[in-house]
Amino acid sequence: MHKTRSFRSWVAFSLTTLPLLALPATLSGCGFRPLYGTQGAAGEKAPEDELRRVYVANIPERTGQLVRLALQERMAGAGPENPDGYTLRVTPAVGEEYIDIHGDNTSGRVRTNAHAHWALYTVAQEPVLLAQGDASDMDGYTNTFEQYFAQSLNRETVVARVAQALAEQITQQVSIWFRTHTQAAIKRDEGPKSYYPAPSAIPDSEGIAPMDQEGADAIPNMATGRDTPNAGSL
Repeated sequence: MHKTRSFRSWVAFSLTTLPLLALPATLSGCGFRPLYGTQGAAGEKAPEDELRRVYVANIPERTGQLVRLALQERMAGAGPENPDGYTLRVTPAVGEEYIDIHGDNTSGRVRTNAHAHWALYTVAQEPVLLAQGDASDMDGYTNTFEQYFAQSLNRETVVARVAQALAEQITQQVSIWFRTHTQAAIKRDEGPKSYYPAPSAIPDSEGIAPMDQEGADAIPNMATGRDTPNAGSL
């Protein structure tokens, strides 16, 4: 009886572990390769080693500083950084869109749309563009008009989360380029923008009314509660 139970236990163990043991071979057969770490090829460098050689150029404004700090943290990793091989230039832009419009024309929710374009250059007297790409993120917070301090904290928290999300995407895209040298997807140029007079704005000294820019859907930002994305707006 004891031998029969042991045999059944061995069969059950084999049926549960054999598929797991065969999983790496199956994944390698379908082209799966881990992003980080070496692949066993002679002279191959791991992406994390190359990330430590990336110098993140200064990014102006508070949002840019948060994005730069997050990028430095991710690219340096657990080891010391040695930014002598590449220069990463990032241009973030953050805009807000007011939604949940109430009957008194106030908004109950602010949606934050963020975008960042990055470009990787060599460190040389005449830098060469190696790769570029785009990252985007969407977040938001609830308006609390009666608590201005709490609303300011909510806004700052959202900006910090957006900066972390953009840095994570950029680091991953740069790592993919180090691994495969495949160019990341670049945001399509939407062409020239149209502008409309803002009827609620005060004209300047020459009587010219301020203009409002259209959004990606060709609707004026003012009509949907959006503002024009600007890296210095936050």
